[in-house]
Amino acid sequence: MQLQINATTRPPANNRTLRRNGQIPATVYGHKGAESISIALDTKEAITLLREATINNTMIEVNVTDGDFKGKTLLREVQNHPYKNDIYHLSFFAIEAQSKIEVDIPLHFVGVPVGVKVGGGSIDTIKNYVRVSCAPNLIPESFELDITHLEIGKGIHVSEIPYPEGVKPVTETTALVVTILKK
Repeated sequence: MQLQINATTRPPANNRTLRRNGQIPATVYGHKGAESISIALDTKEAITLLREATINNTMIEVNVTDGDFKGKTLLREVQNHPYKNDIYHLSFFAIEAQSKIEVDIPLHFVGVPVGVKVGGGSIDTIKNYVRVSCAPNLIPESFELDITHLEIGKGIHVSEIPYPEGVKPVTETTALVVTILKK
C-alpha cells in the first residue's frame, strides 16, 4: 500500500502556533545523510493518513510543495500529546527505490486446523509478524498462512512462509510462528 501527503517547509515559528493554525510539525530525514527537512502537514490530512498507515511498514509519498523534496518515505515515529491524544510530531524516513529496508509484516492465519477440529487441540500463535528485508516497492501488505492442515504437535516455521520474489526473511528461519498444542 502506498499513501500520499502534501507538506510545506516549516517556518522557524513556534510549534504551538503551528498546531493552533491546524498544522502538525514533521521531519523528513535520511535523504541527504544526516541532513533533515522540517515540514508542516495539514492536521486533517495527517489524521486521515494515520488511519491507513502503519509505522515502519507503509510507503508514503511525501511531496513538499514549496521545497526540494518529493519522494518515498516510511513513517518512523508518531508523537502524541501525553493526555489530549493530539498528534504532536511525525517523523518520515526517506528511502531510495533501489535500497533494501527491513520491515515487520503481519501474519494472518486462515482456517481451522485439523488438530483443533478433530483432535481437540488449541492454536498457539508464537509470532504475529515476521521481519523481512526487501526493496521499498516490494513491501508485502501481510502474509496469509493456511493452517487447516496442521495436526497436534505440528506447526509452521518462518522458512515455510511463501515469500514473494525479492523478499527475504530477517527473522530466524527455524523459528515457529504457529503450532497446535494438545489440550
